[in-house]
Amino acid sequence: MAEQPAVTGRPPAVGDAGRASTYRTIALRVMPLLVVCYVVSFIDRTNIGIAQQGLKRDLGFGSAVYGLGVTLFFVGFILFEVPSNALLARIGARKTLVRIMATWGVVTIATLFVQDELTFYLARFLLGVAEAGFFPGALYLLSRWFPSARRTRMTAVFFIGVPVSGVLGSLVSGWIMHALGGVAGLADWQWLFLIEGIPPILLAVAVAFFLADGPQQAKWLTPAQKTLVEADLAAERTAKQDSASHRGGMLSALRDPKVWILGLCACGAYTLANAVSYWTPRIIAEAGVGDVLNLGFFSAIPPLLGIAVMLLVGRHSDRTLERRWHAAVSWLVAAAAMLALAFSGGSVLVVVVLLAVMAAAHYSGLTVFYSIPSIYLSDRAAATGIAVVTSMGSFAAAASPSLLGFIQSATGSLSLGLVISAGIVLVAVGVLLVGVKAGDLKEQHR
Repeated sequence: MAEQPAVTGRPPAVGDAGRASTYRTIALRVMPLLVVCYVVSFIDRTNIGIAQQGLKRDLGFGSAVYGLGVTLFFVGFILFEVPSNALLARIGARKTLVRIMATWGVVTIATLFVQDELTFYLARFLLGVAEAGFFPGALYLLSRWFPSARRTRMTAVFFIGVPVSGVLGSLVSGWIMHALGGVAGLADWQWLFLIEGIPPILLAVAVAFFLADGPQQAKWLTPAQKTLVEADLAAERTAKQDSASHRGGMLSALRDPKVWILGLCACGAYTLANAVSYWTPRIIAEAGVGDVLNLGFFSAIPPLLGIAVMLLVGRHSDRTLERRWHAAVSWLVAAAAMLALAFSGGSVLVVVVLLAVMAAAHYSGLTVFYSIPSIYLSDRAAATGIAVVTSMGSFAAAASPSLLGFIQSATGSLSLGLVISAGIVLVAVGVLLVGVKAGDLKEQHR
């Protein structure tokens, strides 16, 4: 009987009520700051969607230039994603996130000095370099605090940052460009990059002082709470080690075929993400919305629906401990919305409704999908495995903006690009359901 806690991960001094209280304490400490960081991250990478109106007016940047600029962000992101996360495992998530946020804040501010296509491309590439590693680093941090049966809920909370950034970013960016254009001799888009580059620098300081790499470094947990969390995480690591497919380490992650299968799925997820994050303002503008303030307002509507649906899907996935079909069905709905958008006829109401459905399905599918790598991979392989999956998805993220931009420049419409993107998402659904078996994702409620 004395060894029972080590096997089950339930210390005799703490029951279910104490366990729930402990994880609630952790969530209230870790998640708000992490979500705010993610909100700012997405605003700074996607604010170019609103800024492109000013860049087109002042610098003559068309859809092809814009699309290539978005692509170059992901080129920098890809090149430095895995190295950043290899360093993460050595120095810890807290220091990694501090480094990343401070750097991307500086690069965002520097973007106000863009003068031509070359400097625009350079700024976008450097932003990708600066931000590389933030997303998988944050997911790795969650894996150091929450067992897998609770992690999808926390991942869903973390992913609130994506739709929230869509709402706040669109509204704030639209207001900045509407209200500050010409003030102090700066164009509206220059004010946008200046103002929105300051928050990540301030947040880097906050992370340095308020976050910890794991329960043992948390002075705000009691010894009993630290023991409970460590026992839960140790039980999860032991369960993974019992399976031959969960051998740890960087090389094992790179050699594991399921990492590459998940990477192919991520290609579909990121293609969908780009359609939602970068092209929503352009799609709405093509439907007849020209004023930048109205454009920001309409662009904020789709993420609002996404917040509620994403949380419901993530909670249901945790309750049932089912991941594959939750992600697959979400992506199927998103692909259907993309196809409908391609033939919507340009009505503002229809376009916004379809964008809302696509956004809700995208956020829901991405939330569940990114809980899969940390369930499957061993603790040692998780950081590298997630980085590999993210990097593979980023290849699609790098290609799709240029593809859509050039298609629009050549045809005058995004319809063909949306059809191609929907096809990529459907392929990802097939790879997920065929390549990842339900038995590979065994979990226990804790």
